[in-house]
Amino acid sequence: MKTRLAPLPGLALAATLVAATLAVVPTSVGAVATTAGAAPVAKPGVRVTNGCLRSVPETKGGAPVRICYTLFRPARASAERRVPMIMHSHGWGGSRTTDPAQLRAFTRAGYGVISFDQRGWGESGGKAHVESPAFEGRDVRALVRLVSRLRWVRQDGRGDPRIGAVGGSYGGGYQFVGAFESLRLRGRPIFDALAPEITWHDLSQSLAPEGVTRTEWALGLSAAALPSQALPERVYKALVEGAATGRWPDGSLPGGEDLVRFFERNGPQWHADHGRRLSIPVLLGQGTTDTLFPLQQGLANWRRALTERARRQSIFVGYNGGHVLPAVLPAGVSVTSDPCSRKLAGGDFRALTVRFFDAKLKRRPTRLRGFGRIHLATPASRCTTVRSVAPTKRYAVGRVATTTGPAGAPVAVPVVRGPVRVAGSPYLTGSVTALGVENRAFYGLAMGTSPATARLVQNNVLPLREPTPITGVTRRVTLPSVAVDVPAGQTLYLLASATSDTFLTMGSRTPGVVVLDDTVVSLPVVGR
Repeated sequence: MKTRLAPLPGLALAATLVAATLAVVPTSVGAVATTAGAAPVAKPGVRVTNGCLRSVPETKGGAPVRICYTLFRPARASAERRVPMIMHSHGWGGSRTTDPAQLRAFTRAGYGVISFDQRGWGESGGKAHVESPAFEGRDVRALVRLVSRLRWVRQDGRGDPRIGAVGGSYGGGYQFVGAFESLRLRGRPIFDALAPEITWHDLSQSLAPEGVTRTEWALGLSAAALPSQALPERVYKALVEGAATGRWPDGSLPGGEDLVRFFERNGPQWHADHGRRLSIPVLLGQGTTDTLFPLQQGLANWRRALTERARRQSIFVGYNGGHVLPAVLPAGVSVTSDPCSRKLAGGDFRALTVRFFDAKLKRRPTRLRGFGRIHLATPASRCTTVRSVAPTKRYAVGRVATTTGPAGAPVAVPVVRGPVRVAGSPYLTGSVTALGVENRAFYGLAMGTSPATARLVQNNVLPLREPTPITGVTRRVTLPSVAVDVPAGQTLYLLASATSDTFLTMGSRTPGVVVLDDTVVSLPVVGR
């Protein structure tokens, strides 16, 4: 579920390869189950059944959309020996799992699994609406109804199967849309537990923080959908518009598209803004080096998507991985590791997921630790555990100035010397002066023995965008969430850059300088 890219020679190839790495899992709408072909599989003792159901049409009065799935019934599961079910799906541009070996960790642990092609992908019909409540949300509910009719699946009541969900990126998205839509319509989530990975809280802020497009990811999403024409046509147009203009399409341009409105309801942000919180246990996995759905998107889900009581029964794990592109300018780190899953469960995130479901779906003692905590991997592959990611220390760093435009070397300004441990969500405040039009600069935390050797802690930067000239206006700028141990002899820096390869071609529209005066960096310092 964790994905990683090697260095890419050009943007066109980047778009294609970026799309291929999106390990996403959506879900489908439903109505009537159709026939299914059954094929016994001898090796793991798992019975595999393929089928499709009919779901909500794409247009009013249109034909129902086919949503296809594969069922994995574990050995010894029967009407007399019922088992909990786990829902699973694929990434953006992918298709469902049909090979029982790929899900053996769950079936061997005594879980049934249903893996399905999301709307617009694989053998399923329709278009991908990017986890819309009106489409993918209804697909999920239809699949759950199908599961509720299986006599070998444990039921907690009529139409109420004991069910969890897994998947990464887009596959985390279906989990949230299914759970929240059930909460909105029926007053309770449709799932008993979730395990979403590397997924989003707010799609527009993920793809275009502060309205500045993450170019490579926007093009990559579009490229992955082109072979099957999975996206509605206007979304292709909008993604290309955002990459070309440097502005996230919000309907303000004459004849332009509005992706803000299109994505408005497609994530936990919308539900949280309307006062809804999930009351079920959730195992959240997020990539600390993820540049599409970065760490703060997962932390926002932890803070805003769950009730306080649910958080006490949940676990947050940040690992080095996710949607990863090479961090060349500014320079970052290259590491893939998951020390926190190993610390908590003695294995990888999937092993942790099985233990988590054993505790929450089978409700058996597991000795699993770490509930109610946030566990974050550092670049050195250590695990830091905290209760809160809020800043605890403030550091005055004075003036931070960076040129704007297509070129300019990053500027590293010292914040604090090591040894110091930082884990959470930092930010800076400063008095901003920028005299151009569409002024942009990118900021993140870096570590090194000197400004010349400083590298981004975990690859991410976030933009400051000033559309019009300003002088001496106080701003608060969010910095990427991180976890890092700064050793003695090294320094933690604030890195300011005119450009970023993640936001390729998204720098300022006019040459100039962005100046922050009286800059203060607020850090979540642990144990100091």
